[in-house]
Amino acid sequence: MDISVPLFLTSGLFLGWTLGANHLANVFGTAIGTRMISWATAAVTCAIFVALGAVISGAGPSATLGKLGAVNAIGGAFTVALAAAIVMFWMTRLGLPVPTTQAIVGAIIGWNVFTASVTDPQTLTEIVLAWIAGPVIAAVVAILLLKVMAGVKRCYRPHLLRADAYTRIGLWVAGAFGAYSLGANNIANVMGVFVPVTPFSSFSVGNLFSLSPVELLFLLGGIAIAVGVLTYSRRVVHTIGSELLDMSPLAAWIIVMAHSIVLFIFSSEGLEHLLASRGLPTLPLVPMSSSVVVIGAVIGIGLYHSGRQIRWRSLGRIGLAWLISPILAGMICFVGLFVMQNLFLVPVYQQVSFAITPPVEKRMAAAGLPMAPLADLGEKTFRSAVAFRDAIRQKVRLTEEQESEVLRLAEVSPIHFEPEKVATIAIPWLTPAQQNAVRDLSGKLFPAKWAVAEALAGLSAEWKLRPDTKINKLHNRQIEEGLALIYQTFGVHRPAPAPAPGACPCTPETAPRQKEQGG
Repeated sequence: MDISVPLFLTSGLFLGWTLGANHLANVFGTAIGTRMISWATAAVTCAIFVALGAVISGAGPSATLGKLGAVNAIGGAFTVALAAAIVMFWMTRLGLPVPTTQAIVGAIIGWNVFTASVTDPQTLTEIVLAWIAGPVIAAVVAILLLKVMAGVKRCYRPHLLRADAYTRIGLWVAGAFGAYSLGANNIANVMGVFVPVTPFSSFSVGNLFSLSPVELLFLLGGIAIAVGVLTYSRRVVHTIGSELLDMSPLAAWIIVMAHSIVLFIFSSEGLEHLLASRGLPTLPLVPMSSSVVVIGAVIGIGLYHSGRQIRWRSLGRIGLAWLISPILAGMICFVGLFVMQNLFLVPVYQQVSFAITPPVEKRMAAAGLPMAPLADLGEKTFRSAVAFRDAIRQKVRLTEEQESEVLRLAEVSPIHFEPEKVATIAIPWLTPAQQNAVRDLSGKLFPAKWAVAEALAGLSAEWKLRPDTKINKLHNRQIEEGLALIYQTFGVHRPAPAPAPGACPCTPETAPRQKEQGG
């Protein structure tokens, strides 16, 4: 591992720390605010379960965030995470529960703008709609739970002391579930940008268990969140626990359960697969704003009781922070990338070129994509996704799906299966058939990622992607994770050209077609 890698990961750890400091309030704030659970008990419970959720169930939302923008250099990932962490830390100092999702999404868009990368509109729309739907669903769930519990209380009237004990246990269980869901959903915000450039190798302990590079990354992020919970979470707990609404212990339990249920359904691949296999509707697996969801549940309880107890001024302060955080994170990220590249001379992106080569033309024709209008683009190589996309749009109108497919096929990403690397690579979580397929490609050179994926699929059925449906999502994600590691290990990386003083790579460039290695 490069000695500089641990330094670059510190911004992700800092972001995880700020998330833990800011988000204990979302799972135990109401319990602490009603004095049913002590801060120490809540902090230790949250620290343990948030780390478990990050490792066990964090992959689904992370895959969605990666589609928004694939940060392809560790210097860029460091800056993106640092920009989001700065915003989170500042808001935490102000005592405001700010969505980490909004901060990291704003920072990723800042990276996309700086590097002239394309922001996937479909993924961005999914995330924004989830931001809107999350609090609404939480409010509805909270009201339904309130009605159910009211019915239970009418049928069963325990002694006051017993009811108090049940409430404390219920709040602890709800908080533990919420912490697990928080780790599963929000680890994407903490370490998602580092997934394409993860520095870790697979780790295994005999035949007991093994962790993939991504799981190791998520474990590290989960530990950082846990440390934030244990060291700096008291201030924000006060805002959620008592400033928005005076509430009873029962209302506190309902709010935490509603929040936990919503986060779980937006992050559980198992639940998505179960629903899809039975023909039921599913929700997208996206990084949800834990703060938005819990406050939606608080408002639901308040509205159920006519809304008079809600402190709208505190809610207004929080809403303003939500609006400012993604814009601020994007601006800080853009400036930070400029400084990193021009002052510290740290590469913040790897050069990605796009060209319609003869193999790409054949593949596009097989996919039914229009070739005639794009014929003269075959003479050029484009040095950014935005420049290539704009050139396409000048020639032909494509759907978003078609445009994304052309960008995917035309990306120049040489991959060389060097015999020395093939002989020494160890990926214990790949099946024997998958590993044998990788060995069969020893010595071969491919011009693009899609060519490697097709070659591996031709060698082993265990590398074949299934049709892109929700029921196949879990299967395909496991294969895509393996492919990503193959691309990272054997890719012929081309660092960005040295910028002119004061320059940034966001200016579209084209160049006459040159013979690309492997093209």
